[in-house]
Amino acid sequence: MIDLSQKLKIQKPKMPSNLTPFDYNDREDSYINMAIISDCSISQEEVEKVRFEEVVFKNVTFLDGSFRFVQLTDVIFERCDLSNVDFTDGIIHRVEFRDCKLLGLNLADATLRNVLFENCNLNMGSFGYADLKEMKFENCSLRSADFYEAKFNKLDFKDCDLDDVNFTGTTLSGVDLSTCTFNRLNLSLDSVAGCKVSADQAIGFARLLGLEIKE
Repeated sequence: MIDLSQKLKIQKPKMPSNLTPFDYNDREDSYINMAIISDCSISQEEVEKVRFEEVVFKNVTFLDGSFRFVQLTDVIFERCDLSNVDFTDGIIHRVEFRDCKLLGLNLADATLRNVLFENCNLNMGSFGYADLKEMKFENCSLRSADFYEAKFNKLDFKDCDLDDVNFTGTTLSGVDLSTCTFNRLNLSLDSVAGCKVSADQAIGFARLLGLEIKE
């Protein structure tokens, strides 16, 4: 059997070497490219259909931001705080989130391709109805995150805390959860067919689905 998690390759952001420092608070356009935005706060921003291409955010805090229909292409977020930011209906392609605080990040109805979340806190994040393809969550906390009726295609969860995650209505076929930890998951019987789990997790899954384990 081929291990899909091992052959999954995420396309990295295509980033030029000559990025220009940019003050987001002085922006005059809804399109920002080839820029580095660092060591600042972006507060109470409400904007739709803003586009970021070939942009690095470093040590940036977003305060109560709403960026519905955002387009992110070839973007890196490093040590940023995007807690409770609204990226609903966004289109996100070749993007990396590294060492970020993403509590309550809203990606409902978003389309994500070739996205990496690494060492991030995504507790209570929302991915409801999102379309996720060729993505990796590595060493992340996703406690109480919501993937209600999300579409998964070539997803990898590695060494993540998935306690109390909601996978209801989401098909986990081909998804490998064997390196992850959880005490409780919210899911339906048809969600788990083809999901890869460890032997210990399999007992937990059986209990979650109402089976009684006889020792």
